[in-house]
Amino acid sequence: MFDRNIYVARRDRLRAEVKSGLVLFLGNEESPMNYADNTYHFRQDSSFLYFFGLDFAGLAGVVDLDEGTDTIYGSDLTVEDFVWMGPQPTIRERAAKAGIVRTGTIARLEALLADARAKKRPVHFLPPYRPENKLKLMNWLGIAPGKAASEASVELIKAVVAQRAIKGTEEIAEIEKAVNVSVDMHIAAMRMVKPGVTEAEVAAAVHRVALAAGGDLAFPIIATVHGETLHNHFHGNRLKSGQMFLLDAGAETALHYAGDLSSTMPVDPRFTERQKEIYRITLAAHEAAKRALKPGVAHSAVHLLACKTIALGLKNLGLMKGDVDEAVRQGAHALFFPCGEGHMIGLDVHDMEDLGEVYVGYEGKPKSTQFGLKSLRLARPLQPGFILTVEPGIYFIPQLIDQWRAEKRLAGFLDYDRIEAWKDFGGIRNEENALITAEGYRILGKRKPLTIEDVEAVPRD
Repeated sequence: MFDRNIYVARRDRLRAEVKSGLVLFLGNEESPMNYADNTYHFRQDSSFLYFFGLDFAGLAGVVDLDEGTDTIYGSDLTVEDFVWMGPQPTIRERAAKAGIVRTGTIARLEALLADARAKKRPVHFLPPYRPENKLKLMNWLGIAPGKAASEASVELIKAVVAQRAIKGTEEIAEIEKAVNVSVDMHIAAMRMVKPGVTEAEVAAAVHRVALAAGGDLAFPIIATVHGETLHNHFHGNRLKSGQMFLLDAGAETALHYAGDLSSTMPVDPRFTERQKEIYRITLAAHEAAKRALKPGVAHSAVHLLACKTIALGLKNLGLMKGDVDEAVRQGAHALFFPCGEGHMIGLDVHDMEDLGEVYVGYEGKPKSTQFGLKSLRLARPLQPGFILTVEPGIYFIPQLIDQWRAEKRLAGFLDYDRIEAWKDFGGIRNEENALITAEGYRILGKRKPLTIEDVEAVPRD
């Protein structure tokens, strides 16, 4: 945990931004894999961590906006629990570390909420994503599980987004720690990638680095020779000469702050000339996006700059044609780049995604419905303290190419005959994590091999 005064200050700021009533933060429960005592790795809710810092199951926190009190609710463990878990702090001892002196049982919380409902006091809560928390809201507040998200407090969502979006110095240091471990994960992969190695072996080695650093994975590892599948979690292929290998992996620290990096490397010691052609275009888009990062610039503009750089590079290669600006405006580039250029990171690898992209990335404004652009998670103007990914890529997705060609979609900008010869290419993505500063940006963490020369210079085991 951070110093208790940090959590006190965060809750005090929340009081200044939400008008009245109770704010209910639901911590997460243990989640069984196949029976009650065999659970998945526990992960606390990120907003609960942000305001209370308590990384234990079965807790709930209440900020009483009218009385100015904070309370942690939960059940102390029994002697039977100690047999399996060893001595554990009491709820009161844990709460004190977050600067909270008031504690109570879950039964007392139920009574508090019943009283609030009877008196028509507002009870603010965030959109629940765990089924057990939806059931709690049904039992305690009478909200049907299917309506829990729509009944969440927009006032609270906006207040939490406003706080969590701007990272404090202690958060920046923790994220930088996560990025440093993530760089080590990627270098470990670069060292061992070669013909005959399996994707699973690389994934295992990468995971080991995260665990050995005292944390874990920020998200399931993408380790694949099929980089054209954006979120490919299958690890059953054996690497072959002539292929490229894409790794998207990040570490989560013990305090649950995330790093998120991607690298693309040749299975052989060197890239082929054909691979270099596409790699250079993605790298040009990557560098163009980084140069554009500064306060006040809309991230949608950064995304479109990366798109235009990709479109121009592919036009020079003969795969696209026509006016580049118009091609991007109509979305022709999305055949090769169907996702967003970047997203915010913090306590979540897609920071605050459970609170809704329209609030986190769009300040409440509607998102585009255009293919490709609708996948951009962050469009709002950048501010100092934002931490975001930079990750434009180029992907040759055979099924998408076939569909667009059959529909003759945007044929004035796409040379389908030439594209056909690239359908087996795969995909390339490289990714770094950037902090927006008052002057511009700073790439977090130690240097990750990024250029063709950097990647090829990493010694193979």
